[in-house]
Amino acid sequence: MNENIGPIAVFDSGYGGLTVLDKLRRKMPEYDFLYLGDNARTPYGTRSFDVVYEYTLQAVNKLFSMGCHLIILACNTASAKALRNIQQKDLPAMAPEKRVLGVIRPSVEAIASLTQSMKVGVLGTVGTVQSLSYPMEIKKQNSSIEVFQEACPMWVPLVENGEGDGEGADYFIKKNVGGLMTKCHLIDAVILGCTHYPLLEKKIAKYLPQHVKMISQGEIVADSLIDYLQRHPEMDKRCRKEGSTVFYTTENVEKFKQTAGFFLDEDIDVKHLHL
Repeated sequence: MNENIGPIAVFDSGYGGLTVLDKLRRKMPEYDFLYLGDNARTPYGTRSFDVVYEYTLQAVNKLFSMGCHLIILACNTASAKALRNIQQKDLPAMAPEKRVLGVIRPSVEAIASLTQSMKVGVLGTVGTVQSLSYPMEIKKQNSSIEVFQEACPMWVPLVENGEGDGEGADYFIKKNVGGLMTKCHLIDAVILGCTHYPLLEKKIAKYLPQHVKMISQGEIVADSLIDYLQRHPEMDKRCRKEGSTVFYTTENVEKFKQTAGFFLDEDIDVKHLHL
């Protein structure tokens, strides 16, 4: 096997990154992917910056050792709390020819191009909201944009317990969407700042005003990655293209397979990995 090429790695603290992987595979079917969920240590959102950085760096090192040259952090918390340090401090020393990309920047670029009122919203986990990563990145993109955030602590448990279509989900989604829009009725674009949230997209749209545009990260990240590889053909050459996907979890394999069924409409083989 050619060690100079390998799969594109998609890393998440749990299951949410499967929504990003799904869009990547649909738009880039010829590429090989490796998905790693650190389910044994999820959630990352409640952990400190230092711990999230430590965990994410461990995963990055492991994935590099498994032959991956390009890693997508399909986790808003890891992208918010670890990506900058890894890109600026670690990669130049340990693997200058490899790359780690996140989900926040593509989302920010997309929403900056959509808003007309210059008032945008972010729906995210407590950890992502508290990190202030979206407001900071959006301000860098366009300092005229005002950002309003709403933490949605119940949305991830609803998805992972298969309750995303239930009436209980309506209660919490209506409450949080209403909470966001109360902060500013001029919001005209909203980022779904967690990779679990696309599975709640229909219900979120039900409670958002019709004029508000909603950005779901899977599509945005897939388009951004395609553009990245077109602009960096040297990295594209390091990505294996046999159309395969392998799945790893740091937790129980059977549990992962069962819950992954809420995210992917297919049966998958999963292997256990220790970080």
